[in-house]
Amino acid sequence: MTPRFDTFEPFVQALELRAQALDRPFVVALDGRSAAGKTMLAAALAEVMDAAVIEGDDFYAGGVGLRTEPPAALVAACIDWHHQRIVLEALRAGRQAAWHAFDWETFDGGRCTELTVKAPRPVVILEGVYSARPELADLVDLSVLVRADEGVRESRLLAREGVIGPWDRQWHFAEEYYFEFIRPLTSFDMVASDMPL
Repeated sequence: MTPRFDTFEPFVQALELRAQALDRPFVVALDGRSAAGKTMLAAALAEVMDAAVIEGDDFYAGGVGLRTEPPAALVAACIDWHHQRIVLEALRAGRQAAWHAFDWETFDGGRCTELTVKAPRPVVILEGVYSARPELADLVDLSVLVRADEGVRESRLLAREGVIGPWDRQWHFAEEYYFEFIRPLTSFDMVASDMPL
């Protein structure tokens, strides 16, 4: 049965226990639907666990226009997991990692000119939708599904995006497919639900 946590301290203790068993950086994937609280949880963990946080959105690769492919193809195209692998491999081996993040401000499909650089830390957190995808499983020590009440999640989405239009919805359909057919709840090592931070 997948352990579930709804408070922060026991969740941290469970992660620390697992991390102590390794003689290299401990890699955690915080996966979940958009606006479930992954970024907030990753930031809170980074403060107490001396963790390096990798934002999954830095590796967005799905383009800026509407796409017509079925959800499975959108899941495959959304994130550049090949580059995520390179970053995880470096940090897991105790080396510095660097990459050019997707430029969300200009939103023209390009990447930022400035490098994002992360030094190795005892804990590495990859946060974002698709962070626990099967293609990264050999590099991830613990997969965590971050969940939030649907009403809370939708409120956060509207506050963040203003309007949920067709471009956003295409990626929501992809998420639904991913969490139903690729990474259902029971496939995760832990679940963090509606955790107050």
